[in-house]
Amino acid sequence: RSFNSYKIIQYLNMYKLIVLTALVASASAFAPAPVAFSSGSAIFNEEPKAGAGGMFDTRDPEAFVDEDPRKSIAEAPSFAEYQAQQAAAKAAEGN
Repeated sequence: RSFNSYKIIQYLNMYKLIVLTALVASASAFAPAPVAFSSGSAIFNEEPKAGAGGMFDTRDPEAFVDEDPRKSIAEAPSFAEYQAQQAAAKAAEGN
């Protein structure tokens, strides 16, 4: 009797191992494929430049004119021009 119960336990353990292996194999079969990381952008081919605070610029400050106006980048105003625009807007709201 002890031999038969030992065989049954051995078969159950082997069955558990087979089921576990099948579950792992099926999970890995449906896992997403690894994606190669590509740094850079389709528009700017230069490396990003860190600013004084360690932050990276999110836009190219150089103006760019393309045949298609939707692809053109307008020149950004200087900080002094921006402050003057903000002051003018506040003054216009106050009147």
